[in-house]
Amino acid sequence: MSRRQGREAALKTLFQVGLGGAQPDFALEQLILEDGLTEDAARFARRLIDGVLAEQPEVDRILAQLSIDWSLKRMANIDRTLLRLAVYELLFCPDIPVSVAINEAVELAKLYSTQQSSRFVNGILSSVAKRKFIRDGKNDCNK
Repeated sequence: MSRRQGREAALKTLFQVGLGGAQPDFALEQLILEDGLTEDAARFARRLIDGVLAEQPEVDRILAQLSIDWSLKRMANIDRTLLRLAVYELLFCPDIPVSVAINEAVELAKLYSTQQSSRFVNGILSSVAKRKFIRDGKNDCNK
């Protein structure tokens, strides 16, 4: 359960950073207090946040390549943020199974966006997996 909570905290934090320009550490600390995250969940969230922010140019390049007829700017903010998070997991977290990363992203899309968005997210992430963008990541999201 701590990974799900961590992923959700990472999504909320990245959304605040992307939309409102919040400082990642401050936004996450607020979520830790408000949501009562466990230490493991907070540590996982921090790793995801730092990773997504560090690798965003590469993640965005892949998303732009795969989201035909939908520029990144045209996507709903929550969908774009969720896709960035999931693509980061797929590309750079070899310890997370592909099916888990995709399923978690789809479930978060259902929770925070729309049923249509969950299908869109699933389609994009399935394309990432099928096109062999996934490689041996340089990070281990378990540490």
